[in-house]
Amino acid sequence: MQDKALEGGVITDRLATDKLTTDKLTTDKLTTVLRVEALAAFVLATLMYAHTDGSWGWYFALILVPDLSMLGYLINNRVGAICYNIVHSYVLPMLCFIAALILNISLLEWLSLIWLAHIGLDRTLGYGLKYASGFANTHLGIAIKKAQTN
Repeated sequence: MQDKALEGGVITDRLATDKLTTDKLTTDKLTTVLRVEALAAFVLATLMYAHTDGSWGWYFALILVPDLSMLGYLINNRVGAICYNIVHSYVLPMLCFIAALILNISLLEWLSLIWLAHIGLDRTLGYGLKYASGFANTHLGIAIKKAQTN
């Protein structure tokens, strides 16, 4: 049986974490696919924003706001991972975007697109969803790069 648990919205999977360090070739290929998908999400959200009448000043001012979720790490790794993962999942901004279209709320549409662009940019740069074991351990395998540089 795998050493796997869902603890407060954060998956702790010892075998998956070990796999990141033992199967580098497979992980690198999958990580590349995920990062290219994230780049596509970033570009699409930004292009969609360009077709609205949203302000580019606000776009650049707000693009990093979702990273305030990292403040959860001041409490501990588990709380930090939960906060970060809630804000850095595509689900909430997509639901907000759909609501914005249905309810015809331009401000919510702009904020949703900025939020989606942020997530895409973060994942393109290698900042993925976090494991409770620490900020550097993500679904994109940042832990591998950290371990190799030490």
